[in-house]
Amino acid sequence: MPELHLTMKDIPKQDRPRERLIEWGASHLSNQELIAILLGSGSKAETVQDLAKRVYHHFEGIELLREATLEELTAIKGIGQVKAVGMLAAIEFGNRMARLKATERFVVRCPEDGADFVMEDMRLLKQEHFVVLFLNTKNQIIHRQTVFIGSLNASIVHPREVYREAVKRSAASVICVHNHPSGVRLYCS
Repeated sequence: MPELHLTMKDIPKQDRPRERLIEWGASHLSNQELIAILLGSGSKAETVQDLAKRVYHHFEGIELLREATLEELTAIKGIGQVKAVGMLAAIEFGNRMARLKATERFVVRCPEDGADFVMEDMRLLKQEHFVVLFLNTKNQIIHRQTVFIGSLNASIVHPREVYREAVKRSAASVICVHNHPSGVRLYCS
């Protein structure tokens, strides 16, 4: 009896890893599904999901996969150099992200601190710039954004532009700063 071979097209859309990630987000996928997405494709003999399952079991989970070498990956039937390099790049990227430390953030204790933070960049500008500093609950600057660039003596900003970014960044507070190109004054509010 001939062996039945399933392709990804034979698998219902709601069970395909890419489609599940798009609909539910990466955090809802199993480790094997994430591996399947990284591999990208299976072979004539098996689906990418079956290959991902074999990789997962070969390394007894993701703990040992984290230490995988090019040679170990390419020794698995169905994984060539291209797939192995893609996996190693993703593993290294994950390792680098895990090693990231929160950079020390600038703390704003008074209005002058906010002005000092942007003064050097804004003091020589030839047009009015409206800049917003987004702060966390500890008054640390988590983001800086130029919301609007005006003319020599005017800048018109709609509050929705400020609040949209504040909500996106989960900012606890904001500091709005604008310059006056005709002078060296800088205003914070």
